[in-house]
Amino acid sequence: MYLFSGIYKFQGVVQSKLKMTALSIAAMVCSMSSLAQPPEQDGWEFGLGIAGMTSQKPYKDIDRTTMAIPVIQAENKYIRLFGPTLDFKLPSLHLGESQELNFNLSAEYDFGAYDKDDIKDTPILNGMQQRKGGVWAGAKVEWKNDIVDINAAWLADVSGKSKGQRASLGLEKTFHVGERVMLTPYVTGTFLDKKYVDYTYGVRQHEARPDRPEYHGDSAFQVEYWARGMYLFDMKNSMFIDVAVTSLSDEIKDSPIVDSAMENRIMLGYLYRF
Repeated sequence: MYLFSGIYKFQGVVQSKLKMTALSIAAMVCSMSSLAQPPEQDGWEFGLGIAGMTSQKPYKDIDRTTMAIPVIQAENKYIRLFGPTLDFKLPSLHLGESQELNFNLSAEYDFGAYDKDDIKDTPILNGMQQRKGGVWAGAKVEWKNDIVDINAAWLADVSGKSKGQRASLGLEKTFHVGERVMLTPYVTGTFLDKKYVDYTYGVRQHEARPDRPEYHGDSAFQVEYWARGMYLFDMKNSMFIDVAVTSLSDEIKDSPIVDSAMENRIMLGYLYRF
C-alpha cells in the first residue's frame, strides 16, 4: 500500500517553529513506501491523506514542534514523487524468486536546520545566521529479501549551502498481524561528513559569545531507531503511526548550541489510496 509522500508545512491552530530536515523526511517516506506494490505497467498510482506530527530537535531550549502534514503520493513505473523527494527508478536486478536489488537516482530538498523564527525564539540561537536548506542529490539501492530489507543511500548537497555529504545504511522488516495490522521495526546508521556537521551544529567566529564559543564540527555517525504500525481498513483506507528516536554522536552533542543526545518524532496519520 502506498503511504507517504509529500511533506509541506502549513499554519494551523499551533504555529510550527521547527522544520524537519529532509534526511528525516526521506527516511520516513522511503520506509513507508516499502509497503506499496509496484504500479501496474506505466500507469500512475496516487494517495492522499493527512497526518499530525510532533518532533524535538537537540538545540538548547528550542520549542517542540507540532504540525499538520498533507500526505501526498504519486508514482509510476519510472518515477516516485514524495513531496521533497523525487526518485528516478533504474532497472532492478532479480536475484531469485524472493530477492531483488532496486536502484534509484534521487533528488530531495532539505528544509534546513533552523530559520529566522527559531533564531528569534531560541535564546542560544539569537545572533546566529540561518542554516538554510538546499537540494541534495545522489543514489539509493535497496536489497529486498525474505529475512530483512537492506537499503543504502549516498547524497550530496548540490545547492552548495552546506557543501556536505551523507551516507546511510538501514535495516527494515515488516511483520503481519492478522489481515489488517502491519508492524515494522527499523534501524538506520547515517554518516555525516565534516562540512554538514559544521554547517548544522557549528558556531562561526563572528557568532561566538561567552555562552556560545566558536565551534567547528567534525564528521559524525548517528543512529535512528523507529517503529511503524499500520491498520488497513480496506485496500484504500489506512491509519498509521510512527515513533522514531535518533541517537546523536559526540561530534554533535559537543556543540555549544546543543544540549540533548537525542532527537525524537511521533506521527499519526490517515491515507486514502486512489
